[in-house]
Amino acid sequence: MLIQFIKQERKRAGLTQVELARRAGVGLRFLRELEQGKPALRMDKVNCVLLLFGHALGPVPHRPEAERHAKTR
Repeated sequence: MLIQFIKQERKRAGLTQVELARRAGVGLRFLRELEQGKPALRMDKVNCVLLLFGHALGPVPHRPEAERHAKTR
């Protein structure tokens, strides 16, 4: 979900990966890894990108039963 959100917002804003990385103050390599779904990323850098779109990482309630239900659909 995070990957799709960032790609979608970047494209909606008409930004290339290079432009978004520069504006967010992160490296191009980091942004590419983020958009490719690298499993381990620095949360502070992810937030630098998200803040440009008015969002930030935060805790989300984990409901395993809802997750299992979604996978069976």
